[in-house]
Amino acid sequence: MATVKQKILVLSGKGGVGKSTFSAQLAFALAAMDFQVGLLDIDICGLEGQEIHQSNIGWSPVYVESNLGVMSIGFMLPNPDEAVIWRGPRKNGLIKQFLKEVYWGELDFLVVDAPPGTSDEHISIVQFLQATGIDGAVIVTTPQQVSLIGVRKEVSFCKKVGVEVLGVVENMSGLSQPLTEFKFMRMTEAVFDSSGGGAAKMCGDMGVPFLGKVPPDPQLCKAAEEGRSCFSDD
Repeated sequence: MATVKQKILVLSGKGGVGKSTFSAQLAFALAAMDFQVGLLDIDICGLEGQEIHQSNIGWSPVYVESNLGVMSIGFMLPNPDEAVIWRGPRKNGLIKQFLKEVYWGELDFLVVDAPPGTSDEHISIVQFLQATGIDGAVIVTTPQQVSLIGVRKEVSFCKKVGVEVLGVVENMSGLSQPLTEFKFMRMTEAVFDSSGGGAAKMCGDMGVPFLGKVPPDPQLCKAAEEGRSCFSDD
């Protein structure tokens, strides 16, 4: 970790809010700005379909672009269709190996996609990185209250363990679609109920930055499914 300048955790209070999609697109965006970027997936139900290569200097990330390397627990599973039943010590031991034994080289940013909630993995990643420092966490939510309840707990967790909350992103915030008469213009229509004020109000209540809203644009969803950057499209 001594060769990694900035370490950013991507967290969510619950599953299914698009945290992994956000992590991947954040990594693509930083790489497109000519930074050296690593994406570390410590979510057990994460990426798959690649093999980890080991050399005399450690495990090598899988490079999806010349300046974007990826490492995932999913790469180590023999069969992606099988259930993964690992107790805490085994998961935590693997996380520690990923931090100590993966040779990232010189990185400007390491984006860490953590599991949802405030599980053992969160405590482990914070404890393991304390010696080299965590630059902050981005928390992903959706507008509904059931998601925001989890985010409040996530913010409290970060404050208790001393991790700065860089901000909260409200994902799936309205459906973006082209206007029929004006193809170059788009409208955003609410999908989830945000009458309670959504993430923006929650951020005001808890004193953390609100970074903005991301609508579930079909082009973004297509890029995520194909494992590529959504920023390469128009």
